[in-house]
Amino acid sequence: MKNAFLSIKFHEDCNNRKLIEDICKELEKVGIRVRTIIRDYEKWGKVKFEPDKLMKITFEEIDKADMLLVEFSEKGVGLGIEAGYAYSKNKPIIVLAKEGSDISTTIKGISNEVIIYKNINEISKKINL
Repeated sequence: MKNAFLSIKFHEDCNNRKLIEDICKELEKVGIRVRTIIRDYEKWGKVKFEPDKLMKITFEEIDKADMLLVEFSEKGVGLGIEAGYAYSKNKPIIVLAKEGSDISTTIKGISNEVIIYKNINEISKKINL
């Protein structure tokens, strides 16, 4: 089983929880175990970290992962920071984005793969391991 860290825009109200859970379930079908801060550390908003501690945990998780998954349907500064860090560590970067999303040329430039999807279940069929 491969390990991946999922980078996704943070929402205080966790309104993208279903998306995160669906991505994780879909990737587990093809042998990818996914870790993400909001689910695995912040327990869907029950635990809060100071920004420096949060980034320390994030970078440690990226270091342990075989790859970085960036869900880029919504832009966020943190996504770029995490992708840049993974790139500096020579980690494969796979961008996931809903059809019609505006993916920056910078993210495209450092990504190994960009997967555009309409439905979450397309991700497991399109990912190249």
